[in-house]
Amino acid sequence: MPPRTTDSTPERPDDDRAPSTAPEPCAGDDAPTPPPAGEGKAEGKEENGDKAEADSGQRVVAVRRAADGGRRWRALHLTGCAVLLAVAVTGGAIAVGGGQDRGAGVDAVSAAGALSPGDLARGDLDAGIASLQKHLRAQPKDFGSWATLGVAYVEQARTKGDPSRYPQAQRALKRSLGLEPGNDQALAGQAALAAARHDFPGALTHADRALKQNPYNERALCTRIDALVELGRYDDAAKAADTADDRRPGIPVFTRYAYVRELRGDVRTAREVLERALSSAHAPADVAYVATALGQLAWNQGEYKTALDHYARALAADDAYLPALEGRARAQAASGERTAAVRGLEQVVARFPLPGPLVALGELYEDRGADGDRAKAGDQYALVDAWTALARAGGANTDLETALAAADHGDEKEALRAARAEWDRRHSVHTADALAWALHVNGRDEEALPYARRATATGYRNAVFLYHRGVIERATGDERGARSHLKAALDLNPGFSPLGAREARTVLKDLEGNR
Repeated sequence: MPPRTTDSTPERPDDDRAPSTAPEPCAGDDAPTPPPAGEGKAEGKEENGDKAEADSGQRVVAVRRAADGGRRWRALHLTGCAVLLAVAVTGGAIAVGGGQDRGAGVDAVSAAGALSPGDLARGDLDAGIASLQKHLRAQPKDFGSWATLGVAYVEQARTKGDPSRYPQAQRALKRSLGLEPGNDQALAGQAALAAARHDFPGALTHADRALKQNPYNERALCTRIDALVELGRYDDAAKAADTADDRRPGIPVFTRYAYVRELRGDVRTAREVLERALSSAHAPADVAYVATALGQLAWNQGEYKTALDHYARALAADDAYLPALEGRARAQAASGERTAAVRGLEQVVARFPLPGPLVALGELYEDRGADGDRAKAGDQYALVDAWTALARAGGANTDLETALAAADHGDEKEALRAARAEWDRRHSVHTADALAWALHVNGRDEEALPYARRATATGYRNAVFLYHRGVIERATGDERGARSHLKAALDLNPGFSPLGAREARTVLKDLEGNR
């Protein structure tokens, strides 16, 4: 968990509370002392056999999905890419302690050999996992360390795009609960795992169970906010953020509080909260995390120089922090530094081929239009299919990612199927936008318009949402609305997407010519 903060409490109007910065309880206060209980064996031996079989199956799925991506004339090349993707995603998970050990995780191990959640968050994740596995070989009845290991796998899946870690996390958390039924650490870990797999109702249920056991469990408090946000329950999310701030003020809560405010259009408060959080951050992981959040907020407002400054600070703290590397490349692209942006995204996807940077790189290739760039772009879009197949094999729901990528760069009918399925599960602004756009690309603009309006109804300042709404309004004959929203998108963030921004300018020019 992050370090506690000690700066003064910001002013709070009676009807609009900002998070406090009162000292939080010491890291690990929500962790019960693990007494010997039950029986178990170390994770490493159990998982090697499981992983070998799973890796093989995932590679097959990835190859099939990439090869079926409508580009069979380059099947050999795409198959090679998909195999490389599978190796990149699963390779580090095969051997116990296989990650590079830079020492921090080992240094964080307590005298008893166990690793606390707070220490794990501040140390090297791979090394910390290796240390936990070593400890659990010696102390297999330590239910608290099993819970921490499960959460560490979830974090590794999130930060490294490694969905093969989800089944491992599930087994570790199940082991913890078998040793100590109802312990809040494992229940909170199950909530985090469910959220990572996009099972947000499940995440909310597990978080509530953990909080019933321990109302001050920081992870459960934060995951509860995340689940409510992703379910589109923004009023409830705001109340949950207030509750979390009262009980466990700290960087994880502050960043979530800021995002809830941003979703409601209150960018000023979001920025102030994040700046306070950054001023309280000391551990490199915390600095990188909060500075990247500030960079994303600035980029959303079209403030590219400010965004680049924040990303630079994040990378000074952790030069390998993936979200900062991706964010910097996007800001460089929007600033006209296309060569640096392409190079940066190429480095990102070479390490962690996730859908967001894959699509962004593909669009930069398309926009550049040099010899071979169309084929390069196609490779990136095909690998999105491979990633979603691997994620599904790890138990994750990928319908939102599928809908977003397929609507512009794949099968329009598949995009609509996925968007509808996701909307049936949750009603967030992001799923509303995805469904609106999927309906549009399938020629169903009258049906799309209410969802486009819903996506922009909270005040969330998102240029992509505004662009999508403007295009849909034009298709339905509302030229005035189309001009307003396309102009708003370009005024807000003129570099929101290499291809989308270009299309927005073209459509707006046509509309102006028709006046």
